[in-house]
Amino acid sequence: MQTDPLADFCSALQNARNAHKPEVVLPHSRIKEAVARVLVEEGYLEKVEVVPVRKGIRQLRLTLREVSPFQKARRISRPGCRRYVGAKEVPRILGGLGLCILSTPKGILAGHRAKRVNVGGELLLSVE
Repeated sequence: MQTDPLADFCSALQNARNAHKPEVVLPHSRIKEAVARVLVEEGYLEKVEVVPVRKGIRQLRLTLREVSPFQKARRISRPGCRRYVGAKEVPRILGGLGLCILSTPKGILAGHRAKRVNVGGELLLSVE
């Protein structure tokens, strides 16, 4: 049983990167799909596909880039300790070279986009 799907998502990404795998297949959820789409927009992943397995069951297939631009994907706000930030408190990861992903009222956004639209939210994960 998965207790924290986003932590499993981060672990799967890191493990695939460390093992030099070209793709990762995970159970689908809307939040994982939204986070993966942000990672594609920011250039951390090549593409995201939702693959139907059978009726009502879908999987998420993430294709990694040849040269992976990230070292670590880390969960920040956990189920036992949520972390919320305002628009002015969105952190810069690695001095702007990394990426933080937030769940905002405007959807799942990268940290710099959340700052631009002046919206805060739950700090989901960081990619370094």
